[in-house]
Amino acid sequence: MSTAPAKQEAPAKAAKGVKSPGVKTAKAATVKPAKKTAKSDATKPVGSAAPRPKHTEGRLSQVLVAPIVSEKATLVSEKQNQVTFKVLRDATKPEIKAAVELMFKVDVESVQTVVQKGKVKKFGRSIGRRDHIKKAYVSLKAGQELNFSGEGA
Repeated sequence: MSTAPAKQEAPAKAAKGVKSPGVKTAKAATVKPAKKTAKSDATKPVGSAAPRPKHTEGRLSQVLVAPIVSEKATLVSEKQNQVTFKVLRDATKPEIKAAVELMFKVDVESVQTVVQKGKVKKFGRSIGRRDHIKKAYVSLKAGQELNFSGEGA
């Protein structure tokens, strides 16, 4: 009888002994690499990254694809002093701002962008898809004006 309780206790102790150290080691292993990466990031000098090139004129001349002249764009232009452009899909807001300031010699206050997904359309029997386009709503500073109608030029 004395052997039966000893056998039951031994597996319970062994199970506790195996689980506890395994859990502790797993936690310790996950914490240590995080500390090492944090230290390596903290030891890097702030200015060590390669300096980002400023926007080149060649790139800026390609960023603006076309002005959008529509009923909605005209309404936005009159009410909120914004101009709407079709831009490259990979263009960033700082690039768009620099391009508008360079090409039209105006001061830009802010830029909002939206990606318009292309519609799926049927052409006869076949199904096609229009291209996705990125629009930029460029807010001009007070007193600035941009006119595409061709009047006064």
